[in-house]
Amino acid sequence: MSARINIARSASGGYTPDPHGFGNSRPSAGYRAANPDDPVEKLRAFARTVEDNVEIYTQPLKPHLPAIGRFLIVGTFLEDSWRIITQWSDQLWYLQRHRHFPWGISHFFLILNVITMLVGSGAVITKRYSEFGVGGLLGVVIIQAFGYGLIFDLNFFLRNLSVIGGLLMVFTDSMYTRKKIFAGLPTLSENDRKKYFLLAGRILLIFLFIGFILRGQWSIARVFVSIIGLAACIMVAVGFKAKWSAGFLVLMLSVFNVFINNFWSIHSAHPQRDFLKYDFFQTLSIVGGLILLVNMGPGGLSVDEKKKTY
Repeated sequence: MSARINIARSASGGYTPDPHGFGNSRPSAGYRAANPDDPVEKLRAFARTVEDNVEIYTQPLKPHLPAIGRFLIVGTFLEDSWRIITQWSDQLWYLQRHRHFPWGISHFFLILNVITMLVGSGAVITKRYSEFGVGGLLGVVIIQAFGYGLIFDLNFFLRNLSVIGGLLMVFTDSMYTRKKIFAGLPTLSENDRKKYFLLAGRILLIFLFIGFILRGQWSIARVFVSIIGLAACIMVAVGFKAKWSAGFLVLMLSVFNVFINNFWSIHSAHPQRDFLKYDFFQTLSIVGGLILLVNMGPGGLSVDEKKKTY
């Protein structure tokens, strides 16, 4: 259902809003370079045309981006809570045998994790008390790092920094709808808080890709992907063309996730399946954070915002 305005000249010769013919009812053919011989100007004109077309054709999806981003961010917590429930005895054995948790404390640790992840994820998805849900999920990330003894695992550490970045994006998104979250901080205005949380979220989100660069065997294709991805990560961190670089990373990580972390192709009894499944859902969480960045923009502390000023 849409409304269209017909600006063509009436056949009856009646009133026309453009009697001198200055209007143009044809669709725009794109931007023209100020200097047609300058390749940089041509590239800028082409980039603006592409951005306009992407903006137009993705318009129907935009109202749903926050919900999609929030759901993907908590995906790893929902999967983790399900894994603890379905592997309860194995989890208890690991905590008691390898982490030397006393009987009872190990049970309480797992129950606390499951309840916090389920309640926190529900709060984030439904947008009800999102800030408390984010706080609970941040607590889960921290206590699991110490509880499972993974705090010094570099890959785990970098991935969880990115997950924390995604949670900060959720927190910032909730600040757009809730006006009085930090009443006890009179020194910072609401806009200032949003800017700083967005900056922290942008920087933390890119650590997943840094972990990808540091691990695995090198090849020509890996070098090529790493260079392009690292450039997009830097653009996200500094806030230069942040929406488009974040959108590129969403596509890139989604393809990578499907082909590299394809846990469904591994037999259920194989120990590698759980690791791939964990990586798959953590990558989905970071994709969700990037989707929220695409929706909200980079915020005030970014190159894009400074360009508007100058």
